[in-house]
Amino acid sequence: MDKHKGKLLAFYAKHRRMPVYQEFMKLTGFRSKNAVYKLIGRMVDEGVLVKDALGHIAPGKSLIGARLLGVVEAGFPSPAEEELLDTISFDEYLTPNKESSYILKVKGDSMIEAGIHDGDMVIVERRQTYKPGQIVVASLDGEYTMKYLRKAGSSYYLEPANKDFKNIVPKDGETLSIEAVVTAVVRKY
Repeated sequence: MDKHKGKLLAFYAKHRRMPVYQEFMKLTGFRSKNAVYKLIGRMVDEGVLVKDALGHIAPGKSLIGARLLGVVEAGFPSPAEEELLDTISFDEYLTPNKESSYILKVKGDSMIEAGIHDGDMVIVERRQTYKPGQIVVASLDGEYTMKYLRKAGSSYYLEPANKDFKNIVPKDGETLSIEAVVTAVVRKY
């Protein structure tokens, strides 16, 4: 089963879709669709695959997820305990609302004190409403930036998370529009 799981994962990574029966047969070396059908059934039972109401298959948590083994202290050291808590898919965890989410690459260091660095990726989500205090992607007369959304009286402005940058306050005639809210930051070392 594990060798089939590895081939299936490689196919999914390359094509960004699940294989059809003929492709499954080629991947597994099976000569009949019935054998593939039974394998798919076992993979569904084990959580490697899931089936929707129409019978279409999709990757399950155990195919594309990483194992969540426990917690680690970021303060004082403590004895490490490894225990499988769950399997987590970063795709599901970071983008629960896939239709309204997208990824942007960060350029610049105006949000460095919020832990967002040049070269990081941010996951943003379009929403109906935005609240002061959220980190947002905003447009000021067609120029895009990422800052904290702040409110003074009835007016909104943008605040950087770097003391070397100034607040962005829309001037008369300028249009400030909020495009999305930052929901996650991804940094690869």
